[in-house]
Amino acid sequence: MELAVPFLSCQRGAAWGARKATHLCCPSMKYFLILILCTIVVFLVSMRWKRLAESQIKEEISVARSDLKLVSPEKYKSLFIYNGIWLAPKNQCECPKADHVHVYQMEDYIAKKDLASVKERRRKEFEHYQKRYPSMIQDLVIAKPNVPLSYPIQGVEVMPLHTIMIPGLGLHGVTEEKYQVILRASLGTLNTLADVSDDVVRGRGKKELIILTSDVELLNFILEHVTYTSVVYQLSAVDMMTFESRDHVAQFPVIIRQPSLPKLIDPGADRKISSLVTVTTKTFLRYHKLRLLIKSIRQYYPDIKIIVTDDSEVPEKIIEENVEHYIMPFGKGWFAGRNLAISQVTTKYYLWVDDDYLFTENTKIEKLLDVLERTNLDMVGGSVNGNTYSFQLLYEQGDDSGCLHLRYGSFHKLDGFPNCVVTSGVVNFYLAHTDKSRHVGYDPLLQRVAHSEFFMDGVGILLVGSCSDVSIGHQDHNPASEPNLTKVEDQYKRFRANTQAQVQFKLSLHYFKNRLKCYSRS
Repeated sequence: MELAVPFLSCQRGAAWGARKATHLCCPSMKYFLILILCTIVVFLVSMRWKRLAESQIKEEISVARSDLKLVSPEKYKSLFIYNGIWLAPKNQCECPKADHVHVYQMEDYIAKKDLASVKERRRKEFEHYQKRYPSMIQDLVIAKPNVPLSYPIQGVEVMPLHTIMIPGLGLHGVTEEKYQVILRASLGTLNTLADVSDDVVRGRGKKELIILTSDVELLNFILEHVTYTSVVYQLSAVDMMTFESRDHVAQFPVIIRQPSLPKLIDPGADRKISSLVTVTTKTFLRYHKLRLLIKSIRQYYPDIKIIVTDDSEVPEKIIEENVEHYIMPFGKGWFAGRNLAISQVTTKYYLWVDDDYLFTENTKIEKLLDVLERTNLDMVGGSVNGNTYSFQLLYEQGDDSGCLHLRYGSFHKLDGFPNCVVTSGVVNFYLAHTDKSRHVGYDPLLQRVAHSEFFMDGVGILLVGSCSDVSIGHQDHNPASEPNLTKVEDQYKRFRANTQAQVQFKLSLHYFKNRLKCYSRS
């Protein structure tokens, strides 16, 4: 059988009339058939191995896919917890009950008959707020793999009504008979500095710019010189640009921002403490304590300016050198007095103190000043009789309201200052940038006990620190020895006390003003 095939082949060769050709054909055909058989065997063997390999790969993938699972719920949850608070992104925030934590649900402090109308007014006010302060959150843009378009992903910024060149635009690694690129803007117009015909560049000075050319070098030259012009006067906005070729699309942001003019305060050639800092305080009834405070300040800082605001019913004159005494309507309130005080400060910083504090040898304003001069903090607190009372404010945003959590302590150490930390709020002894405090403001609606409320209004605005190595003393709480002073102290305590009505008012204020759903406090 092995010779049958060659024999038949030779017979066919004889039909062509050449015996010699038959002798030549038979061995050639034999080798040819052997080559064919070997090829078939190799092919069958390779297919067998391929199937085995594919089967093995499928088994490995199956094993790998069995490992494609999330971590345990406990570990997953731990990734989103900070200071015992679940801070994972979610549509609705909550203030869960916990040991040693007071939880306030803000709607509970609004009269039920008024809740619907208050909620509607709050919704409208928030819409107006969003128009005045548009969110700078940009649309989510995910870069596709191997896109031949080059473009800036951040850092393109233009002032309102100004024109800039957009850097980094280009098309690479693509060969086409005719290139077409389209750029689109929404808040500005586009153009190019390249001197080319309107057949190549269409839409100059409009929101859509189309480039058509068969020359990729010319295309990239045009793209390198594309300009963006802001046409709407907005203080802060984001224009999400679209950049597309025939088969690819990319997006990138152009930030429209109006820089504010700096407001610098000359510290003087000598940079003395008195040229940089003003001491501020508010008093009510307790002139005996105020005079002790002023005396202690003068012991360590004889020429520093002191500003006193006063809403006592029968004001007494404070006749002291370099002390400014401002009289307010009776019982106007704690925060109204602070606003008045800092409104009259002309130095870069102000030091806030209560009227019953005492300066000591450890009340080193210089140390607090050094912290603010060498960092980007807006204010830094010290300690009162060794207590810093610093606290964190953790804010969560929900779709229709937010949740705020107050926890005592700090976030972390302040670099370069071993005795200082970064936090959200501090005790009533702090040095602050005057302009930043004016920006936040002390809400004059809060007339009695109010402190953390200022820092709540400053969330996202104020960067706060606390240093334990600078302290101030506190005057004794012992009952006054003189009958007149005892009467004054009793009257002061009646105004000082935080009544249930005041608590309800403050929480309802937070509900509307800060758009809070709940507030928790350790």
